Amino acid sequence: MRTLIRVAAATAAAGLALTPGAALAAPSPSPGATTVTKAGTSFLTATTITAGQPVRVGASTGDHLYWSFRAEAGQVHEVGVTVTFGKPRTGPSTWTVDVFDGLRRRQACTAGAQTPTVDAAATGVTLGCTLRRVRPWAEPWSGDPLPGTYYVRLSVTDLPEPDLGLPIEVDLLAGATDSDGASGDDGELAAPLVPNTRAGTVLTAEPTPEPAAEEETDLTGWLPEAGSRWVWTSVGGVLAAVAGVVGFALTRRPRRR
Repeated sequence: MRTLIRVAAATAAAGLALTPGAALAAPSPSPGATTVTKAGTSFLTATTITAGQPVRVGASTGDHLYWSFRAEAGQVHEVGVTVTFGKPRTGPSTWTVDVFDGLRRRQACTAGAQTPTVDAAATGVTLGCTLRRVRPWAEPWSGDPLPGTYYVRLSVTDLPEPDLGLPIEVDLLAGATDSDGASGDDGELAAPLVPNTRAGTVLTAEPTPEPAAEEETDLTGWLPEAGSRWVWTSVGGVLAAVAGVVGFALTRRPRRR
């Protein structure tokens, strides 16, 4: 059977309508790999594939097709998809390839035509998605890719209703490359992001310290300031003592002689 690369070359020769400026992620198939001929319809029924294993499936326009593959730390994965239309269509359509991690979180693509739109005259469409480098660890709140099972979903998001259910042929290939350990998230900053526009002057001699101001001594310097909490505390204490003495005098019983 033809591999994805051969299908992509034939697609370009036939003049398929692709998204301008979008590059296709083109992983290489593994020698002797068995072609997968089925796809799942949900996350639970996703068909398991390996890196470099070509996929060729016959389906209908409007189907949601799912595949899953294993990702290890330090790998960068690329997914390439080619959809060939079996019959003429009545209007333009938009296709989408999405990649999810094991927690069903959608992962961002750094390259590839992830959501191309083709017109009615096109005989096929090519999609691609290059994932970020899989990290060995990440914060729980972040969406960084971690090792585990990843899911690929192919679907059409916008098309004329008469084109729903038309036959299509899907070729998919997922590849993995091991990076050298460098990551864009763990690099070093070579230069400041914002240059210093208010740089200080260079001192050629040791600066002379300014003489310390002598503290003025006053006989009333130890008294608290008017309105401070110490004044109100003292006044409150005196009033409480006076109230206590008056209350005791009023409530004391007279002695019997």
